Amino acid sequence: MAALPPDLRKALLSLPQKEKDQLLARLVSQDAVLTEQLAFRLLEGPEALEDRRTFLRTQIDDPIRGYHQTPNDLLVIVRQLQARIGYHAKITGDTFGEVELTVRLLNRVLEHQPAAVARLHGPTQPLLQHLARRAQEALRQAEKLHPDYHLELAEDVNLLLTGLWASGAAPLARELGLPPRWGAN
Repeated sequence: MAALPPDLRKALLSLPQKEKDQLLARLVSQDAVLTEQLAFRLLEGPEALEDRRTFLRTQIDDPIRGYHQTPNDLLVIVRQLQARIGYHAKITGDTFGEVELTVRLLNRVLEHQPAAVARLHGPTQPLLQHLARRAQEALRQAEKLHPDYHLELAEDVNLLLTGLWASGAAPLARELGLPPRWGAN
């Protein structure tokens, strides 16, 4: 983002407060992400974080349980849900929630879609690659969290790793260097 020239900055700051407020409101309204970030921070507050997570958990659980004609249909849904999780983290700054929800999503796929993840072959390869890469990224993010969070995540992360290593994604997990178990430090 380009810095304002000093003369323009000085002129902006010397505007009457009412005019500055109007400019600020106009600028903020032009950026949808900033608008939602401010709404979360100023109107909802941290108390709403758990409600948002709960809503996302419901969004994750429902479509994953259903029938999917092809592994690619399932992959499209997984990617859409992963985008929602990423957007949630961008709006709220909830890094723990991003890891927790990603692990939940991957676990639900492994749990509810055993036929789609059983073998690594042509039709299932993109789905299994996605699952393995997302698991790798979730582990990387989890390692960066405070050690207290590791205890909360350990059971679900280990369930994910066990499911990956027992599925058709095992060769991909090996290739990515994913451990069979995650030791919560």
